[in-house]
Amino acid sequence: MSLYRCTTANLYKSYAFHFRSARNSQLSWPRGYSSQHGDDPRLKDLGKQIYDEYASIREHYATPKHPIVLAHGLLGFAELKIGGGWLPPIHYWRGITDALRANGIEVITAAVPPAGSIEHRAEKLALEIADVAHGKSVNIIAHSMGGLDARYMISHLQPKKVDVRSLVTVASPHRGSAFADYLFEEIGKERLPSVYNFAESIGMETGAFEQLTRQYMTEEFNPRTPDDPSVRYFSYGAMMERPPLLSPFRLSHGIITDVEGPNDGLVSVKSSKWGSYKGTLVGVSHLDLINWTNRVRWTLRKWMGQGPTFNAIAFYLDIADMLAKEDL
Repeated sequence: MSLYRCTTANLYKSYAFHFRSARNSQLSWPRGYSSQHGDDPRLKDLGKQIYDEYASIREHYATPKHPIVLAHGLLGFAELKIGGGWLPPIHYWRGITDALRANGIEVITAAVPPAGSIEHRAEKLALEIADVAHGKSVNIIAHSMGGLDARYMISHLQPKKVDVRSLVTVASPHRGSAFADYLFEEIGKERLPSVYNFAESIGMETGAFEQLTRQYMTEEFNPRTPDDPSVRYFSYGAMMERPPLLSPFRLSHGIITDVEGPNDGLVSVKSSKWGSYKGTLVGVSHLDLINWTNRVRWTLRKWMGQGPTFNAIAFYLDIADMLAKEDL
């Protein structure tokens, strides 16, 4: 579900759904919640709350035994080349891959169809791992929808040339997203074909979108996708306060807060939990999790005497350290 804002922005521009909704919908903006106040009972379900544990990079991290596969989310990529090669490529895992490799870890950055169905993305994920790992056991770290692809691959495809030892999901919508529900309600069944036709006309697959609804995930995907007992499952969630007016997460954060509670702008903490839940990153957005940090926001915080409380590179190095200590 990462980079979901790109798709929603196009939908809004083409059909002006959220402007009409703001005028006619009975949905009210939720009040901001704070981890410092206990007035929202959903805050009790955050698990371990992680504030500044990953604010800076430590001097030493242990190296896991097996290679790490990085699996991207919705509309993601491994490397995006623009300007005919004249401009530097854009990396989904911004600085993260290099940092892991500098720590002696073999890293595989998988690339799957950006908006393909879970099934299609999982097939490509399996092929990518098999082609690069050459039979080695692997640990998968997946952001957002990448966690669903990995779960499907492990449970259903069971590729012979892929041996997964662990899956760490970071803000993956294991129980869907209320924002996906909202978009489909706003579009409506009558207009849905025209939206899909538009997406397909620009070369975008559309299989992923309906699979990210809460109904699909809880009533269809999860019941038929049991965990593999030979694989270790870990997960992290994230939450942020109500975003500022011009934030791309302003609308989605409010909708998810109303229905599901604390969230990172696209995925709720509740939906992120799977397997052994390692904790909730506080004050972190869905894009902060892949080091696409809002530089303006952190600069303003610095001027106010508040340093950064989250460094994505430190976070992923710590996940690798955790895997090493789990003998993975």
